[in-house]
Amino acid sequence: MNKIGYSLSTGRLSWENLRRKPFRSACLIIVVSILAFTLFGGSILVSSLQNGLTSMTKRFGADMMVVPAGNASKAEAVLLRGEPNFFYFDESLVTRIAQTEGITQVSAQCFLTSLSTECCDDLVQLIAFDPATDFVIQPWIAEVRSAAIADGQLVVGSRIEINSDGSIKLFNRNYPVAAQLSRTAAGFDTSIFMTRNTMDLLIDAAHKEGYAFIADREPKGSISAILARVDSKADAESIARSIKRNNQNVDVLVSQGILAGITGALQGLVVYINSFSIILWVVAVVILTAVFSGSVNERKKEFAVLRILGATRRKLALIVLSESALAGLAGSLAGIAAAGLVVFPFSTYIGLRLGLPYIQPGFGGVLGLILFSLVLSFAAGPLAAVYSAMRIGGAEAYFTMREGE
Repeated sequence: MNKIGYSLSTGRLSWENLRRKPFRSACLIIVVSILAFTLFGGSILVSSLQNGLTSMTKRFGADMMVVPAGNASKAEAVLLRGEPNFFYFDESLVTRIAQTEGITQVSAQCFLTSLSTECCDDLVQLIAFDPATDFVIQPWIAEVRSAAIADGQLVVGSRIEINSDGSIKLFNRNYPVAAQLSRTAAGFDTSIFMTRNTMDLLIDAAHKEGYAFIADREPKGSISAILARVDSKADAESIARSIKRNNQNVDVLVSQGILAGITGALQGLVVYINSFSIILWVVAVVILTAVFSGSVNERKKEFAVLRILGATRRKLALIVLSESALAGLAGSLAGIAAAGLVVFPFSTYIGLRLGLPYIQPGFGGVLGLILFSLVLSFAAGPLAAVYSAMRIGGAEAYFTMREGE
């Protein structure tokens, strides 16, 4: 009796049925794994983009940026993607921008592009700020360092590699790194920051080493951008138009416009991913339902034999549901693992290809997305098998066994 009970155990019968039909089982697992891959990969992608946008919004700091005319796209590339660029105009413009009605705070920055460094695989953007007026860079520094940045020291982005002695080499000279900023998912991650005095010293040292800088004018004594904050009651777009109207040869980037463009692109991508995931889930359930329905129809005599041996209809239904659960679990785990092998090692590449801020969630967030994807993809199997399980045993075992005679 125990032997018969063991042979009729739901789990064992389900496993044996899957093992004896490898092609059918593989099809079930593949369908679920594709669903799990899409759900988990899409969830990680959406969460990472939302984290990146949140970080960029928090880090941008300024309401607008004034740059030389014709360089708005270059300035945006520096901010968003860290593409090294240089452009200069006279620093006397800082006073004129500060006097614009509605402007409450201004600070100048100067950009310098490294032609060759040992700190990174690619070119890096060097950015000088004025400690006396800066309201963008220094709040980030304060998160990791309480002391002020001295002349001769550098602050580096999260993707800059630091030597073991706490320095980096620029233009054949080593400079001490005072702090490394946390990741922003923006161009600042591949940038190096310093005071304006430090940049002047760096330029002089580079000249002595035989380095020259390709620019319309020597960057020493010039600025690249003016960052500005506006009154909370003022309209940034109106102020930007006023600045362009009253100052020749300038472009103005409004942070709301930059972030709005990113937000729009992100929302469109999120809608696409979510819609595709929903459609794929429905298609997977339909496919699995068809597979289980065909399988149950082919196994009528098998179920009839089990009925004769004493199995109840409930027992047969549990066998089918158990088969779907095993296939669903195997497919879900395989799909999530495959997605993890794609999204985690290549996260930097994915962010660069998308051209959007990209920060992957932490351990807790990833674990939550794994559980979310596992539950949804796993549920597709048993849900698809419910209809077939309900049909089992609808015909009497005697007539089922006589079919085909």
